[in-house]
Amino acid sequence: MSLPTETGHPPPPAAHIRPLAAADLAGLMAVQQACYGDGFLESTDVFAQRLASPVNCSRVAVEGRAVLAYLAAYRSVRGKVTALHGGFEAPAGTPDTLYLHDMAVRPDSAGRGLAGALLEALWREARMAGLRYSSLVSVQGSRAYWERRGYAVRGPASPEARERLAAYGAEAVYMERRL
Repeated sequence: MSLPTETGHPPPPAAHIRPLAAADLAGLMAVQQACYGDGFLESTDVFAQRLASPVNCSRVAVEGRAVLAYLAAYRSVRGKVTALHGGFEAPAGTPDTLYLHDMAVRPDSAGRGLAGALLEALWREARMAGLRYSSLVSVQGSRAYWERRGYAVRGPASPEARERLAAYGAEAVYMERRL
């Protein structure tokens, strides 16, 4: 039995963290639309292709069938940058990095710890899989958020990675942390 909050209503049920599935894509698109500007919106087709990737490890936070938050991620290699609107490419070598491509929380679910729960779940799984790093591209002024979670700015590993990073905009930075 849950105890009522100050308003007299029971607290909202805890969200469930699980692998992202095709049935979640409509909800994911609604979350993305609520959180990003047009330049960062990625299509349902792109997310469907990512789900089919053998290196995909994306997660979603749901209550019932409602998508509250998601974390699009995959196993990659250190220094690689995923193309904006691109698929999750299997690396030529053995993956050593959890690449966080996109994370968003529905505005009306902010403050519930969903982003942290998604991150912790994927970091734990990545360590168990033997990955040693996590990386991402920070956009839309999120650098300080990622720094608080242990990420630091690093230079991309190749000219191709630098070119891909530039497509995210002038403020975008490649960041990395040890798991």
